[in-house]
Amino acid sequence: MILRRITEHVKAQNWFAVAIDFVIVVAGVFIGIQVANWNEALAENARSREVTERLIDDLKAERNRLLTQRRYYEEVRGAGEAALSALEAADEGADTALLVNAYRATQEPTENRRRATYDELKSSGDLGLIRDRALRETAASVFESQMYEVNAQVTNSPYRRLFRMSVPLAAQTAIAIACGDREDLLVLAYLVGARPVEGLLDYPCEPALDAPAARSAAGILRGAPQVAETLRLRIADLATAQGRLSLALRDLDRRIDGEVLK
Repeated sequence: MILRRITEHVKAQNWFAVAIDFVIVVAGVFIGIQVANWNEALAENARSREVTERLIDDLKAERNRLLTQRRYYEEVRGAGEAALSALEAADEGADTALLVNAYRATQEPTENRRRATYDELKSSGDLGLIRDRALRETAASVFESQMYEVNAQVTNSPYRRLFRMSVPLAAQTAIAIACGDREDLLVLAYLVGARPVEGLLDYPCEPALDAPAARSAAGILRGAPQVAETLRLRIADLATAQGRLSLALRDLDRRIDGEVLK
């Protein structure tokens, strides 16, 4: 319609009307572009708020994971120290306790990092949507630095392999069922990252082992000097892992405002 009007005004040589029509066209295009830009900016701001909240939630979960992992290593290390004391004392009257602690000393935490938001932003080139520079740098540090990859340092230890090669599978299975990681806590808290978790391993249990089976399995551990040797190495590695986790947590707390994580 506007084109027809301009054509008619040109034919009538009504240049004033042509100028007005031209101004109307330019203004309409300009307003249309501004409205599109405004809508795009609104959508980008909404997306920025969404991914920022998700990233903060992921960092909270990552901090809880580190706290849980440090506590888990503390429980595994405690079991290892109890088993080593029993081996060194040659205590023949605590077969089941020795087996439980020796088994728990082999355990390793579930690795479940909450990094989906960071990986999504990085792969799409949208890290700039995180407007807070400190938050962006913190996320890069947490999800890129090897400092936070602690689990790999103590996985598949010689002690773990030796224990699982030596102790009869029936005894291992009975202990794992009764005395392994508490799956309810893993699912409800640790894997979700809702809060730090304690007591994944450090709880009373009674494996279905009769006295002869326990005595036989414990005798295997007591009769192999490599068990105590590799267990000492395992305990030292766990202490190192705990120290690295403490450093990682200190770094995370330093990098991000405490109000974000608490």
